[in-house]
Amino acid sequence: MGWWVINADTLAGGRFIVSPLAEVTASLKLLDSADAADPGERAWLEAHLPAYRERVAADPVTGLMVQIGLGRGWNADFLTPAPDGEATFEREVEQVRDTAPDDAVADLEVSMGGPLPAVLRRKDLPERAARIMEWVWRETVLPYWPRRRRILEADIVARTAQLGQRGWAAALDSMRPGMRWLGAGRLQINAHDYPPRDLSGARLFFVPVTPGRAWVAWEEPHRYAIVYPCSGTLTEHQQVPGPLGRLLGPARAGVLVLLDTPKSTTQLVALTGQGLGSVGRHLKVLMEGGLIQRRRAGRSVLYYLTPAGQVLIDAQNS
Repeated sequence: MGWWVINADTLAGGRFIVSPLAEVTASLKLLDSADAADPGERAWLEAHLPAYRERVAADPVTGLMVQIGLGRGWNADFLTPAPDGEATFEREVEQVRDTAPDDAVADLEVSMGGPLPAVLRRKDLPERAARIMEWVWRETVLPYWPRRRRILEADIVARTAQLGQRGWAAALDSMRPGMRWLGAGRLQINAHDYPPRDLSGARLFFVPVTPGRAWVAWEEPHRYAIVYPCSGTLTEHQQVPGPLGRLLGPARAGVLVLLDTPKSTTQLVALTGQGLGSVGRHLKVLMEGGLIQRRRAGRSVLYYLTPAGQVLIDAQNS
C-alpha cells in the first residue's frame, strides 16, 4: 500500500484550504472522463461537455495531454502542483505555466508508463496545460465559483468540527476512499504498492473539491496536499420532488431534502444559497412539525431527519 509517515508536528500544523486550481483540475478530470457520479455532475456535464469536446477537437495535442496526464492511475505532477497556502487561480496556474518543458514530458511519461507519442514530445506542454486550465476556469467554474466556494468552506467547517469531536484518525478515515490512519504515525494514502514518504518538517494541506475526484500532490520535501471530494454536492439546484415542494414550499422542501445526512446551518446556507435567517426559519418550522431534530457535535449543531421526515422523503421517491 502507499503510505506517508506523518509526525505529530506535521499533523498538528495541517491546514484545510480552498484551492481554485484544484477545483479546476477536478473539473477538468470530470470533463475528460465524462463520467458523472451524481445528478449534479450529470447536469454540469450536459451544460459544458459539448464545448469542452469542441475545444479539444480543435486542439488534439492538448486533449491527448489531458487524457494521459489526468485520465490514468498516476497524475502528471506538473498538472497537479501542491498548493502553497491559499492563492488566486491566476497565481496558482502560473505554477503550471512555469514548469520546465523537459519536466512536463518526464511527468507525462510516468503517467503513460512508457515513452510518449511523438506529438507530445514538445516544449509547449506547460503553456498548453495552463491555457486549458484557464479555459475550464473561465467557462465552467467561475460562473459557479461563489456558490462552490461556500460549499467548500462549509465542508471545512464540518470537518474541523469533526476533528474537535473525534480526532484526526476519524477525520482522515472519512476523507477519501482508500485512505485511513494506520497508527504509529502512518497514513495510508491508497492501496498501491508505493514506497513510503516521510513528511517530517513538511507542510500538509487538505483541499476539498466539489467534483467527486481525489488525488495527492507534493513538492518534495516542503509541502504535501491531499485533495478530496467534499461532502457538498455539485448540484446547482437541489432536486425537490414536485409534490413535496408544493406541500412545504420549494425553499423549505430543499432544506428538508438536504438533511438526508446531518448538516449544520452553515452547510445548509452554502448548499441552498439561501440567507442564514431564511434557513433558520425553515429549520424552526420543520422542527415544530416533527420532521427534523438537532444535536450538538462539538461546537456545531447538526440537523437531521426524524423517522417522520424520512417517511415523507421516502414517500416522494417511491
